[in-house]
Amino acid sequence: MENTAKDLADEYRRLGGKRLAVIDDNLGSSREWEDDPVEAARFWNEKIAVLADRERRDVETFLPSVTEADHDHTPL
Repeated sequence: MENTAKDLADEYRRLGGKRLAVIDDNLGSSREWEDDPVEAARFWNEKIAVLADRERRDVETFLPSVTEADHDHTPL
């Protein structure tokens, strides 16, 4: 079974993409706090940013979430 949204998110991350998913009240989006490498930024702009809102949100749900990132950076 093919999952294009997951494949797009995986390729974006493989290219070094740093966007994080923000899921709030079942509405998804992504945030970019750090600059992406050139290849990841180009991939996002050419393959993901051009998608319809629903399809782009589907891709964003496969990105690491802000909550996961906060958890990963909790000081010991």
